[in-house]
Amino acid sequence: MALLPILEYPHPNLRKVARRVEHFDDELRRLVDDMFETMYAAPGIGLAATQVDVHRKIAVVDVSEGKDQPLVLINAEILEASGVEEMEEGCLSIPGLHEKVARKERVRVRYQDLDGVEHELDTGGLLAVCIQHELDHLEGRLFIDHLSPLKRERALKKYEKLRKRERA
Repeated sequence: MALLPILEYPHPNLRKVARRVEHFDDELRRLVDDMFETMYAAPGIGLAATQVDVHRKIAVVDVSEGKDQPLVLINAEILEASGVEEMEEGCLSIPGLHEKVARKERVRVRYQDLDGVEHELDTGGLLAVCIQHELDHLEGRLFIDHLSPLKRERALKKYEKLRKRERA
């Protein structure tokens, strides 16, 4: 396994739309293993392939306390969504920035596993929010895109200050 470099905002490849996975093979398994290793090391609770500059519809998620409930979502799509939940979100591609984002409270998602077998998952809370966040990445969207223009501008100014401090 290997740690993969995570793209950081404003890298233009974060805006690329991922394409469907057609081949479920050892190369895919290696990529997913590397994505989990990268996510856990970051540390994070979700990582989309777009964030590691691979533009295929793959996301890995683990919101468990013990980091022992890995979930692989390949070619995932949200079938139903309901309610509204506002939760503070962060992103491995925008390190250090956290903002409250309104998302659907519950989602039903269809996805494929590493063998290409189709599954459906009905979930809520943090897992639902995390899935929405990661699937947004695969469509070229970032969590800051869900903020009002004023909040987004303030958040990006705060992020730029954080980056300047890190470089100093």
